[in-house]
Amino acid sequence: MSTLISNIFQDWQANQKTSLKSRLILLMFRLAQISGQLPAPLSICRLIYQVFAEVLLGIELPWNTQVGSSLQLQHGTALVVNCDTKIGSNCILRHSTTIGNKILPDGSVSDSPTIGDHVEIGAHVVIIGPVKIGEYAVIGAGSVIVKDVPSRTVVAGNPAKVIRKLEDCVDVDSPRALISESPITTNELSTPGAGS
Repeated sequence: MSTLISNIFQDWQANQKTSLKSRLILLMFRLAQISGQLPAPLSICRLIYQVFAEVLLGIELPWNTQVGSSLQLQHGTALVVNCDTKIGSNCILRHSTTIGNKILPDGSVSDSPTIGDHVEIGAHVVIIGPVKIGEYAVIGAGSVIVKDVPSRTVVAGNPAKVIRKLEDCVDVDSPRALISESPITTNELSTPGAGS
């Protein structure tokens, strides 16, 4: 419970430069998570959050989604996240992004994505299936992710491919601070699990 309360303040701080809407959504998201641990009559926050977030603001971030601290929502409109998705700490999600599972040829449903810490996800991105997004990854706008994304890389495209590696540095607030000036070579694009 104390971690959830701590997450409220960390989310609020992480969204100081975004919008009041982002801060309110995340505040209500964390309160709904706290109420999920309470008996049924006291868990009304979940219903209030769902109506407010989904119906009024068009943001589907289920209260029971595992989300690390300091999540940043930039223009959260049209954001859809499956409840089984796992999102690490210090991640950035932008508008019109879908993160979830997919229906397999046999009719069963795949697992949902696992997103590492310090991942930055651009607008209009689709991440589907049991993929793993490594820490400090940057996903370019409009990308479709159907394969694992290595840590410390920039990926873009449909389907997404690694377009740049990031320098090794852990003392940064954002993956953008890690972007190297030189794109990777064609041989490096064929790295297994790099979205090729």
